[in-house]
Amino acid sequence: MKSKAYLEELRSQSVVDLQARLVDEKKELFNLRFQNATNQLDNTARIREVRKNIARIQTIITQKQMAVTE
Repeated sequence: MKSKAYLEELRSQSVVDLQARLVDEKKELFNLRFQNATNQLDNTARIREVRKNIARIQTIITQKQMAVTE
């Protein structure tokens, strides 16, 4: 499965790298929403995929921060 490999890749990264990746994903989401508003977006399912990736990254960042505080 693609998502399992993606999650393993995310878990192997540091919090700083994850935060940088989070910024990139948010920029991509902004661009996708802008394209959608101007009717230039062909694959609207990509918006949902990017939103889920943002949630995954935020979850792993939270997990790593909780592990440090324990």
